[in-house]
Amino acid sequence: MAASGATTLVSLMVTDSWAHARALMGRFLARAGADTTAITGLDDARTRLLLTGTAADERATSGIAAEWQTRLGRLVETGALTGEDLSALGASLRRLAVAAPGHPATVHNTVSGGTQHGPIVQAGTVTGLAFPPDPSPRREQD
Repeated sequence: MAASGATTLVSLMVTDSWAHARALMGRFLARAGADTTAITGLDDARTRLLLTGTAADERATSGIAAEWQTRLGRLVETGALTGEDLSALGASLRRLAVAAPGHPATVHNTVSGGTQHGPIVQAGTVTGLAFPPDPSPRREQD
């Protein structure tokens, strides 16, 4: 559980969801009685990831994940956290990771209310989209 939570935490460090993940970890660590250096450690780890070059990304990510796995594991070993606490943290971090940009979201649209005589576009952002004129004559409905 510590490994999964740490890996998800580190993956969130380089996303737009980091502020939410950091706040979540801050609350979690405060409940566990961790000192304020833990949050500083999160910020330092994120800075190291952001400064790491592309070739070292995987190695840096693995090292930081191992560091946080150890920290989280220690909190369980000392009784500051339970396995259930750690499981809940992991679930919360995974929800943030799924919601982070770059992860596909599930979308369901229903088109109703009559006959549609043109294209229907489903998208988050549309730029430079053009449709050719419709060559078929339209029948007016009375």
